[in-house]
Amino acid sequence: MEHGEKQITVIDDNGNEQLCEVLFTFESDKFKKNYVLYYPISGDQADEEDVEIHASSFSPGENDEGELSPIETEEEWDMIEEMLNTFLDEQEEEEEEE
Repeated sequence: MEHGEKQITVIDDNGNEQLCEVLFTFESDKFKKNYVLYYPISGDQADEEDVEIHASSFSPGENDEGELSPIETEEEWDMIEEMLNTFLDEQEEEEEEE
């Protein structure tokens, strides 16, 4: 995983690179892992409601690079979904205040 400002380059199993926007990151004391939620950046971002959000655990590395790993358990997915819902609720509240 490469870190940009708020962007990462994800390399899939076939070696294809995909530039992604980082939605947010967080650390779980329960699972002792760091997580990142992100979505692919494409030229057609007209309908943001249809953005596919990905989640991975990550291990920071040297030179602003790190390694993404798949989510391993249903319990982790439940926690990630809860964090995402909280994040989206907070974003919605901020937009309503503006």
